Amino acid sequence: MRLVLASNNAKKLKELQALFGALPVALVAQGALGVAEADEPHHTFLENALAKARHAARATGGAAIADDSGLCVDALGGAPGVISAHYADVKVPAGLDREALRALQDGANNDKLLAALQGASSRRARFISTLVALRHADDPEPLVAQGRWEGEIVAERRGAGGFGYDPLMAIPALGRTVAELDAATKNAVSHRALAAAQMVVLMRDVWGLR
Repeated sequence: MRLVLASNNAKKLKELQALFGALPVALVAQGALGVAEADEPHHTFLENALAKARHAARATGGAAIADDSGLCVDALGGAPGVISAHYADVKVPAGLDREALRALQDGANNDKLLAALQGASSRRARFISTLVALRHADDPEPLVAQGRWEGEIVAERRGAGGFGYDPLMAIPALGRTVAELDAATKNAVSHRALAAAQMVVLMRDVWGLR
């Protein structure tokens, strides 16, 4: 079964391909099929994930899945939340490819987060991943799974792995930031791993995938 991922994020695609490896699905990024990214005008991860999944399903005429995820920091009232990927304003130099642009944006986002938390008494935060899967664009029964990964924001970047806020998000139970984890560990315990595990069960029970 082809399952279109409503994202052009290569690292997210790689993570989800590993997490859905037990299912008989071929996960394909929408960009490989010529589908542009959808608008994300909503204030919740759930609404944005549903909008993105519907957009991809309608454009490709088949099943689609979307992940809307981000970082919620208690001291900031849940920010950066749904705008986690574009938290900071970035002036984009000409000629940057997609991955270079993401790296530039990630750096600016991390800088802004550190500045916003200066003097904060609490640095508690969580990564949220909301997955929505549709059999087709008008599917009345979307599958919904959500994972939460609790941690705290450290005062400076640590680790070279991952992406986004991974260098600043420490997981106390592991004694490391997410960027210091190997891919296998991250894929076993992350917010996306928790959501994906729930989604695998739903796809087996509701869609009959084996």
